[in-house]
Amino acid sequence: MIDGTVKNITDYGAFVELEPGIEGLIHVSEMSWTKKNVHPGKIVATSQEVAVQVLEVDSAKRRISLGLKQTLSNPWQLFAEKFPIGSDVEGEVKNKTEFGLFVGLEGDVDGMVHLSDIDANRPGEIAIEDYKKGDVVRARVLDVDTEKERISLGIKQLGTDAIVPGAAAGDEGGPSEFRRNAVITCEVIDVKADGIEVRIANSDMTAFIRRNELARDRNDQRPDRFAVGEKVDARITQFDKRTRKITVSIKALEIHDEKEAIAQFGSADSGASLGDILGAALKARDKKSD
Repeated sequence: MIDGTVKNITDYGAFVELEPGIEGLIHVSEMSWTKKNVHPGKIVATSQEVAVQVLEVDSAKRRISLGLKQTLSNPWQLFAEKFPIGSDVEGEVKNKTEFGLFVGLEGDVDGMVHLSDIDANRPGEIAIEDYKKGDVVRARVLDVDTEKERISLGIKQLGTDAIVPGAAAGDEGGPSEFRRNAVITCEVIDVKADGIEVRIANSDMTAFIRRNELARDRNDQRPDRFAVGEKVDARITQFDKRTRKITVSIKALEIHDEKEAIAQFGSADSGASLGDILGAALKARDKKSD
């Protein structure tokens, strides 16, 4: 490690004077562990004293390559030491992609929750809609690859609501039954071309169930098969206690019930048809209700 003074900043890096008349270049890729796409001027300033590491000396071309990030601890290594696999962490959703959620973590590193690790009961493509940028979520550390600078996280492994604000049932005055994944009864109050509006039973809250959330089977995703005054069961997919906005889905409930029925009463591979399995599940539920 050697000290130097930043003499010039360009788009591709910063020139540092090591001794009078001897300069080296810190390429932008060697300036920060975590700031990958920022101008060098946002990391260092002209005349700033910096500690650098000599990475390469090319005598023939009279070039010295320097590294700034090498003088600092690897943040992924620090994260792995503080949060070993199995630890629970909190972070803000930085981005949503077709692969999953990127969550900002302590140490200015990001972790990824793959679609398959968001929810144990629903497809990731559906479950990811519960989250938006800025949400603070809980997750479990599944893997840390310090060389590839990757952190894998899981939300379904928690087995609870991962969204931190109002995550505990009943917080901020919200009814305890209005938690994500809870099953509720609704009354249809309006039927529209793109879905149905419902009122949540025993409350003054309303929600709109979009056409594609009316049923798992596409043929049943017709709003006109519902009538005003009809009672329907649905599954809460999101509940914001601060704004008192609730999102419900009949499709999510059907998917969950089917998975539960298969797990409890057998699978199609064992010779039972899906109709047999669901029929057994319905009889068991009816007997329990009686």
